[in-house]
Amino acid sequence: MLQVIRYLQGYLTIKVWGFSPERFMNLCSNHNIFLWNIVNHGDYYTMNIRLKSFYCLKGFTRKTGTRVVITRRYGLPFLSVRAWKRKIFLLGLLGSLCFWMWMSGFVWAIEIDGNYFVTTDVFFDFLVENQIEVGMKKKDVDIEKLEASIRTCFDIVTWTSVQIDGTRLLIQVKENDVIVMDGEEKKENDGEKEEAGMDLVADKDGVVVSIVTRSGVPKVIAGTEVKKDDILVEGGVPIYNDDSTIKRYDFCKADADVIIQCVYSIKEEVDEKYERKIYTGRDKKIPFLIVGTRRLQVLLPGTRFERSDVVEEKKQLKVFENYYLPVYIGNNLVREYIVEEKKYTKEEVKSLFEQKLEKFIQTLQEKGVQIIEKNVTINKTSGVWKMKADFLAEEKTGTTRKTTLMQIEEAPVQEETE
Repeated sequence: MLQVIRYLQGYLTIKVWGFSPERFMNLCSNHNIFLWNIVNHGDYYTMNIRLKSFYCLKGFTRKTGTRVVITRRYGLPFLSVRAWKRKIFLLGLLGSLCFWMWMSGFVWAIEIDGNYFVTTDVFFDFLVENQIEVGMKKKDVDIEKLEASIRTCFDIVTWTSVQIDGTRLLIQVKENDVIVMDGEEKKENDGEKEEAGMDLVADKDGVVVSIVTRSGVPKVIAGTEVKKDDILVEGGVPIYNDDSTIKRYDFCKADADVIIQCVYSIKEEVDEKYERKIYTGRDKKIPFLIVGTRRLQVLLPGTRFERSDVVEEKKQLKVFENYYLPVYIGNNLVREYIVEEKKYTKEEVKSLFEQKLEKFIQTLQEKGVQIIEKNVTINKTSGVWKMKADFLAEEKTGTTRKTTLMQIEEAPVQEETE
């Protein structure tokens, strides 16, 4: 703390020599002038003294026959004096501070985190539709409204958080692991009793392999062939009268594990002839600078090729960790190539089709589908390679739907009259 006070007040390093430097230091001490960092160099002494105290030394030097010179200056008073001599520098510094303060009021970067099913491009299109763009003022971002709009527009998003961090707009989302089919969400009911009951129906054609019913009345058995939307388990349990007629229904949500055997098919075509890119090894890097919406690019001689690929690499500049600027620097890598017409061999076509099949099978397995048997045929017709693959598979089926059963109204009891 003492060092900070000395810096604010200003202090000096002085050199003292002459007839009696020791008497000079004694006089300073007697008059409450504080000296520190005193070093004896033999012929002279060096020491530190406050700037204000330095102006009181004139009488002491006469009495002691000593001489005093300033060797170094420290502190804010000397800094401010040097700064005032550089007025253009001060004006530039002040202008830059004002510029950065003004720039900090805008959003210069938008980041989306946590999205998997909804792509980033779809999110950015949504933001543009809602007037959320890079370069807008931070005060114009209605965070609560934006969070509500995201949850309303994307049903799969169950939680969202929007915050402004520096000049960055950070959007974090969490998506629900549900399957959306035909515009309806397949969700687990929380056990609430449906007033009209819920049937379990097939969501595709197939043959029932096994069924284990937990609630409801099963309508199929192993070996039953079913079509899409056929009722597997009915969501109404009949209560019978003594004469075996139905008295009423106890409605429930049908629940069962139903495994069916079904067929998946995939068809793919590939032209026998194709164009292959052969890179010549000639490439050029074209630097560019993007400031806001303006793009400055240097076109160097020899960078135009008849056929070429362009790979863009750019980086957004930022100050500190989260203070992004509307400035991008980067370069375009232009690679020249020539086109050569070739034909697929049977082995190459087989390899291409196998890759497609592996992706298709992996997609089925991720959905819980078990492949039992597959039949693949590959042939060439009129210069086109064709593949057809049929998969015999087993999978769990069943989706809930409101039952079509109607409750039976009980006949009122008539009292006997005499």
